[in-house]
Amino acid sequence: MFKSISIPDKRIALILHAIVWMIVIIIPFYLNYAFGGGDQHRLYQFYVHTLSAVAIFYLGYLWLVPQFFLKDKKALYLIILVGIILLSYLITSFINENLLSDPVRDARFMEAFKKVSGDNTTPPFRVFGFFNHILASSLISGFAMGLGVMEKLKENEKKQKELEKEKLNSELAFLKNQVSPHFFFNTLNNIYSLIGIDGPTAQDSVLKLSKLMRYLLYESENGEMLMSHEIDFMTNYIDLMKLRLNSKVELQIDFPKVFTDFTVPPLLFVPFIENAFKHGVSYRERSYITIQMKIEGDQIHFYAENSIGKGAPAEDIQHSGIGLENVKKRLHLLFADNYNLKIDQGDTVFKVDLSIKNEKIKV
Repeated sequence: MFKSISIPDKRIALILHAIVWMIVIIIPFYLNYAFGGGDQHRLYQFYVHTLSAVAIFYLGYLWLVPQFFLKDKKALYLIILVGIILLSYLITSFINENLLSDPVRDARFMEAFKKVSGDNTTPPFRVFGFFNHILASSLISGFAMGLGVMEKLKENEKKQKELEKEKLNSELAFLKNQVSPHFFFNTLNNIYSLIGIDGPTAQDSVLKLSKLMRYLLYESENGEMLMSHEIDFMTNYIDLMKLRLNSKVELQIDFPKVFTDFTVPPLLFVPFIENAFKHGVSYRERSYITIQMKIEGDQIHFYAENSIGKGAPAEDIQHSGIGLENVKKRLHLLFADNYNLKIDQGDTVFKVDLSIKNEKIKV
């Protein structure tokens, strides 16, 4: 019937609740017998009020808040809460006045009150008790509501992080699928052509292709890779792409050789490289591709520039735009405001300038 809102560690929550209620039970017991003369009626009446507070808190925390307040049924939540508070007042008043009353103590208190007040008026115990109960119950209900709302926010935050993680995984899968089919098909054709012409180069190309496949299928599944391994992947990727280039394509590649290694999300820069080779290579006119990476202090700087051939198919350019939009989303999910991406697309030149703060890359 009751459905508690999930929290990160329920065992810790149960222990904390148990400790709090043990303190609430033990301290009044100790104080009553140490300084109150061992008046059991007064102690029992206190415990009755305490049980009433416990019932109001947990009914609100475990039932009313998650089932009504958080489901936008606030009017019904308020009606039921008021009913619970009034019912608890009636029950505690009945128990205290009929089952736990002490006629001798009450008579002595009335005599002392008449002597102090100087008249025969009856003290407004019932009215004072009612307002005291309403005030205490309202505070307890407010605490239960605040705790329930806070845990719901934590739960939503946790779900949001899980959704972002799933989205990152889907983005990574998309990048793998984008790199894999056409690239492997073209590379295998190039290697096949090399077998009868340049055997050593063909063998070296097969080895690089196997390393790329191992990286894509197995190593990148960890969600993080050493920067050195990511650079090796990009280097092998570019070397295999060079197999189909002719002398009309000018290629400039510059990756850092010495740096303090750190981890990065896999395939972070490959979409830009793939885009450069896809749109920067022309077999009819001179073209160029420039890819640079620098690691300085806490900054990683990646730069790619390529020419755009005349008469490039519009559908290819549109597909490239969609791919880059996915990369932007992935960067935003991974680094939030700790990166800077500039993309400049002209009629003949395409530029990508990406900077990422080193300390935020570690995952």
